[in-house]
Amino acid sequence: QVQLVESGGGLVQAGGSLTLSCVASGSNFRIATMGWYRQAPGKQREEVAVIAGGGSRNYADSVKGRFTISRDYAKNTVYLQMNNLKSEDTAVYYCNESPPRSDYWGQGTQVTVSA
Repeated sequence: QVQLVESGGGLVQAGGSLTLSCVASGSNFRIATMGWYRQAPGKQREEVAVIAGGGSRNYADSVKGRFTISRDYAKNTVYLQMNNLKSEDTAVYYCNESPPRSDYWGQGTQVTVSA
């Protein structure tokens, strides 16, 4: 049974930083391409960052230059370092494989950026 547990969200002022963590258990973490996704109120869930098993990374244009995805194979953890946060980054953030698997979605972690 695969379980993905996100943490690290919170309330931050615009321009601030947060680091999200996603611990994966029961999955082929080492070879899986992992992604961070977010869903803002009234909007569809979108992928914001992806990291392949080999370490290559891609970002949505809206976060490029501000967010950094990384992974720790020893800890089965994927991170999302978010800098220079904007109010439009307010959303629930999730991790999943990329492309996502419907049965892997976790609870997510709320990020709220105040103006």
